[in-house]
Amino acid sequence: MTRTQIIILAAGASTRLGSPKQLLQWQGRSLLQHAVQTAAEVVPKPVVVLGANAAQLEAELDTTLVQIVHNPSWQEGIASSIHAGLSAVLNQPSPAEQVIFMVCDQPYVSADLLKELISEQQQTGKAIVASAYANTLGIPALFTKTMFSQLIDLQGDMGAKKIIQQHPAGTSAVNFPLGNIDIDTTEEYRNLMGMS
Repeated sequence: MTRTQIIILAAGASTRLGSPKQLLQWQGRSLLQHAVQTAAEVVPKPVVVLGANAAQLEAELDTTLVQIVHNPSWQEGIASSIHAGLSAVLNQPSPAEQVIFMVCDQPYVSADLLKELISEQQQTGKAIVASAYANTLGIPALFTKTMFSQLIDLQGDMGAKKIIQQHPAGTSAVNFPLGNIDIDTTEEYRNLMGMS
């Protein structure tokens, strides 16, 4: 069984929302807690990358459940968080051979979806397995270790999507229609909660 780790990217400042979206309540807990508990159903001790509002967010987390990684360069963009999370995974005593990147503002990500990404990789042998929604491929996405150097080379606000786009033949997809629901604005959160 290939060892998988999950990296939750939660370092952003939520500038469009005006307050940390990681702390928005969803189904009785914060979006950050929801993401952590979802990931923890699939792998032991997922990695959470924090940046903006780190102290506030860390207070939400049970450190026995997760490995917290601080990204001091979070303002440089998402690539720095990918680098911080992946570096932490590679420094673990028995490093994972593949990683899944996820964020906490896609509330419909489930443990079943994450397991489906792993299962699809086992069946197809592809280097990348991405989620398919809204006519695109994106995260949550799994990358095998053959892609790690390219992930570490990402710069600025270039996320994992760039690598997915560069390797169409090496990518398999899992349908996740609700993946296009993410929370960047108050209006999107109201829609999610049925408050509008």
